[in-house]
Amino acid sequence: MQIKKCRLCNGNDIKLALNLKSTPVADDYVRENKLSDVQPSYPLDLFLCENCGHVQLGYVVDPNTLFKDYIYTSSVSTSLLKHFEVASSEMIDLLKLGENDLVVDIGSNDGSFLRFFSDAGINVIGIDPAVEIAQKANDSGIETIAEFFMLSVANSIIDRKGHAKLVTANNVFAHAENLGEIADGIFDLLTPDGIFVFEVSYMVDIVENMLFDTIYHEHLCYHTVYPLDLFLLKHGLELIRVERIDSKGGSIHCQAQKKGGPRPRSTYIDQLIEKEKKEGYGQLIRYSKFANDINFKKTAVLDWIKRAANSGQSFAGYGASATVTTLLHHFELEQYLEFLVDDNKLKQGTYSPGHHIPVCNSNEIYRKEVDVVIILAWNYSTPIIQNHSEFLEKGGVFLIPLPNLKVIKQP
Repeated sequence: MQIKKCRLCNGNDIKLALNLKSTPVADDYVRENKLSDVQPSYPLDLFLCENCGHVQLGYVVDPNTLFKDYIYTSSVSTSLLKHFEVASSEMIDLLKLGENDLVVDIGSNDGSFLRFFSDAGINVIGIDPAVEIAQKANDSGIETIAEFFMLSVANSIIDRKGHAKLVTANNVFAHAENLGEIADGIFDLLTPDGIFVFEVSYMVDIVENMLFDTIYHEHLCYHTVYPLDLFLLKHGLELIRVERIDSKGGSIHCQAQKKGGPRPRSTYIDQLIEKEKKEGYGQLIRYSKFANDINFKKTAVLDWIKRAANSGQSFAGYGASATVTTLLHHFELEQYLEFLVDDNKLKQGTYSPGHHIPVCNSNEIYRKEVDVVIILAWNYSTPIIQNHSEFLEKGGVFLIPLPNLKVIKQP
């Protein structure tokens, strides 16, 4: 489905801002018995609303296709669990949460975040459309509704549990098409002194850190503070705190309350808005420059690879994530790669979306004696190289494609 209006302000003055190559669903890595199934590709273009400045994906893949059979669980990431532990402790202290209070997490996954509140004796409830993961959360004692969050779900929770002192949405507020209804549901769900806390990737970081590979069909919205501020006000909520954090390569941690609530607005919000306006994040020219930068990086990477391939060198890719799908397709790297490797055992034995490149254990780079490993999961280049110093010692080369081309080999 192609959008015709802005998701935040409903304005119809939306213009193409960034054109990336179409891809299948980014994390749809398939097993061998599914190789004959058709994996359709969908447009991956970003559009700018010239009314409010919001950047958004223009084509919407059916959310049931994306999320109903979702397999990623939060509990597999130790760094994410640590982040959840610190965040929950801060919220408990800030809101003085106790046994009579309710915490609701939208996009709660396997309940990892809510468990920290539950263990502190606080009432919790999660909402997540991934049926199997929601069932696992319920089985583990974290009550979870296996649905997409909407007004009817909010009203059901109010009827059964009362209003929530805290509503959270970690890295999911960018995933939904019906953000207006979600915001209205959050407004209804909150107590008068409650807080809505959410984290989203920050468009400023995406541009500054060349994180274009985080653009894929799960992520419908690419947020900056100014459009978010206007959007929340329209739905009876107001931003009171925004903090830039390192999560996902660069995100913003946001807190909002009901308009006129008890907490003051941080002056840092307006500093960020001023920076966004000064640097042109509400203007098409900003994204035209970003597109030129991406294509400049692509040319540099392909030129190096072509020279190495012409001299007879062989290649493998390191990484099999959703971001890898965007990078592979837009940089057109598939023709050079014999296989991919990934440390996630769930990905080993699968084949990449669309191109069907086999995904193996990382030992395969030694067994097949490839010459060059392209680190497609480039944000994790440092630990990958540290864990595979043997590859360098045996004469292998690591190529890091982003944010700038870098070739690592033994001196």
